[in-house]
Amino acid sequence: MSNIGRAKSFLKDCATFALVGGDEVITCNRRGIAPLLEFAESGKNLSGFSAADKIVGKAAAMLYVLMGAEEVYAEVMSRAADGVFARFGVAHSCETLVDFIVNRRGDGVCPMENAVEDITQPAQAVPALRATLNALSGS
Repeated sequence: MSNIGRAKSFLKDCATFALVGGDEVITCNRRGIAPLLEFAESGKNLSGFSAADKIVGKAAAMLYVLMGAEEVYAEVMSRAADGVFARFGVAHSCETLVDFIVNRRGDGVCPMENAVEDITQPAQAVPALRATLNALSGS
Protein backbone atom coordinates (compact mmCIF):
# COMPACT_ATOMS: atom_id res chain seq x y z
CA MET A 1 0.00 0.00 0.00
CA SER A 2 1.21 3.52 -0.79
CA ASN A 3 2.19 6.03 1.91
CA ILE A 4 -0.97 8.07 1.25
CA GLY A 5 -3.15 4.95 1.36
CA ARG A 6 -1.63 3.93 4.68
CA ALA A 7 -2.00 7.46 6.07
CA LYS A 8 -5.68 7.57 5.07
CA SER A 9 -6.34 4.26 6.82
CA PHE A 10 -5.37 5.80 10.18
CA LEU A 11 -8.13 8.42 9.92
CA LYS A 12 -10.64 5.59 10.26
CA ASP A 13 -9.07 4.71 13.63
CA CYS A 14 -9.88 8.09 15.26
CA ALA A 15 -6.63 9.83 14.28
CA THR A 16 -7.05 13.50 13.40
CA PHE A 17 -3.99 13.27 11.16
CA ALA A 18 -1.44 10.67 10.14
CA LEU A 19 1.99 11.09 8.60
CA VAL A 20 3.52 8.11 6.79
CA GLY A 21 7.01 7.99 5.34
CA GLY A 22 8.12 4.45 4.54
CA ASP A 23 8.40 2.60 7.84
CA GLU A 24 7.80 5.72 9.96
CA VAL A 25 4.22 6.38 11.03
CA ILE A 26 3.13 9.31 13.18
CA THR A 27 -0.49 9.65 14.25
CA CYS A 28 -2.25 12.24 16.36
CA ASN A 29 -5.71 12.37 17.89
CA ARG A 30 -5.58 15.99 19.15
CA ARG A 31 -7.92 18.51 17.51
CA GLY A 32 -6.93 21.74 15.85
CA ILE A 33 -3.74 23.14 14.39
CA ALA A 34 -1.64 23.02 17.59
CA PRO A 35 -0.08 19.56 17.11
CA LEU A 36 0.88 20.28 13.50
CA LEU A 37 2.27 23.68 14.52
CA GLU A 38 4.38 21.98 17.21
CA PHE A 39 5.89 19.69 14.54
CA ALA A 40 6.69 22.70 12.36
CA GLU A 41 8.23 24.61 15.27
CA SER A 42 10.42 21.61 16.11
CA GLY A 43 11.78 21.58 12.55
CA LYS A 44 10.14 18.29 11.57
CA ASN A 45 11.03 17.41 7.97
CA LEU A 46 8.26 15.62 6.10
CA SER A 47 10.21 14.98 2.90
CA GLY A 48 9.14 11.55 1.70
CA PHE A 49 6.00 11.66 3.86
CA SER A 50 2.36 11.58 2.89
CA ALA A 51 -0.21 13.12 5.22
CA ALA A 52 -3.87 12.40 5.77
CA ASP A 53 -5.83 14.89 7.85
CA LYS A 54 -9.45 15.36 8.87
CA ILE A 55 -9.51 19.11 8.09
CA VAL A 56 -6.99 21.13 6.08
CA GLY A 57 -7.40 24.87 5.71
CA LYS A 58 -4.82 27.37 4.54
CA ALA A 59 -3.12 27.33 7.97
CA ALA A 60 -2.46 23.58 7.89
CA ALA A 61 -1.57 23.69 4.19
CA MET A 62 1.12 26.30 4.89
CA LEU A 63 2.58 24.06 7.61
CA TYR A 64 2.55 20.94 5.41
CA VAL A 65 4.30 22.90 2.64
CA LEU A 66 6.85 24.34 5.09
CA MET A 67 7.72 20.86 6.40
CA GLY A 68 8.02 19.43 2.88
CA ALA A 69 5.17 16.92 2.75
CA GLU A 70 5.02 15.16 -0.61
CA GLU A 71 1.29 14.53 -0.65
CA VAL A 72 -1.67 15.58 1.48
CA TYR A 73 -5.18 14.15 1.64
CA ALA A 74 -7.96 15.79 3.65
CA GLU A 75 -11.47 14.69 4.40
CA VAL A 76 -12.35 18.42 4.26
CA MET A 77 -10.14 20.97 2.48
CA SER A 78 -10.66 24.67 1.94
CA ARG A 79 -10.26 26.34 -1.43
CA ALA A 80 -7.44 28.43 0.06
CA ALA A 81 -5.56 25.25 1.07
CA ASP A 82 -6.10 23.84 -2.42
CA GLY A 83 -4.53 27.01 -3.80
CA VAL A 84 -1.52 26.79 -1.46
CA PHE A 85 -0.82 23.19 -2.46
CA ALA A 86 -1.21 24.00 -6.15
CA ARG A 87 1.08 27.04 -5.91
CA PHE A 88 3.82 25.06 -4.16
CA GLY A 89 3.47 21.88 -6.23
CA VAL A 90 2.27 19.55 -3.47
CA ALA A 91 0.10 16.64 -4.61
CA HIS A 92 -3.21 16.86 -2.80
CA SER A 93 -6.75 15.53 -2.78
CA CYS A 94 -9.82 15.71 -0.63
CA GLU A 95 -13.20 14.21 -0.01
CA THR A 96 -14.96 17.57 0.31
CA LEU A 97 -13.78 20.98 -0.92
CA VAL A 98 -15.27 23.92 1.01
CA ASP A 99 -15.09 27.69 0.69
CA PHE A 100 -13.55 28.08 4.16
CA ILE A 101 -12.94 26.22 7.40
CA VAL A 102 -15.55 26.98 10.03
CA ASN A 103 -14.68 27.81 13.65
CA ARG A 104 -15.55 25.37 16.44
CA ARG A 105 -18.74 27.29 17.30
CA GLY A 106 -19.87 26.91 13.71
CA ASP A 107 -20.68 30.59 13.34
CA GLY A 108 -17.78 31.97 11.35
CA VAL A 109 -14.33 31.47 9.85
CA CYS A 110 -11.74 29.55 11.85
CA PRO A 111 -9.39 32.00 13.63
CA MET A 112 -6.36 30.10 12.29
CA GLU A 113 -7.56 30.78 8.75
CA ASN A 114 -7.92 34.46 9.60
CA ALA A 115 -4.38 34.44 11.03
CA VAL A 116 -2.86 33.39 7.68
CA GLU A 117 -5.33 35.03 5.32
CA ASP A 118 -2.81 37.57 3.97
CA ILE A 119 0.29 35.39 4.33
CA THR A 120 1.87 34.06 1.14
CA GLN A 121 5.06 32.40 2.44
CA PRO A 122 4.77 29.27 4.60
CA ALA A 123 7.54 30.30 7.03
CA GLN A 124 5.56 33.43 7.90
CA ALA A 125 2.61 31.28 8.99
CA VAL A 126 4.37 29.83 12.04
CA PRO A 127 4.68 33.03 14.12
CA ALA A 128 1.21 34.20 13.08
CA LEU A 129 -0.36 30.89 14.10
CA ARG A 130 1.58 30.74 17.37
CA ALA A 131 0.49 34.28 18.28
CA THR A 132 -3.14 33.45 17.50
CA LEU A 133 -3.06 30.23 19.53
CA ASN A 134 -1.47 32.04 22.46
CA ALA A 135 -4.08 34.81 22.28
CA LEU A 136 -6.92 32.28 22.19
CA SER A 137 -5.54 30.34 25.15
CA GLY A 138 -4.83 33.48 27.16
CA SER A 139 -1.06 32.83 27.24
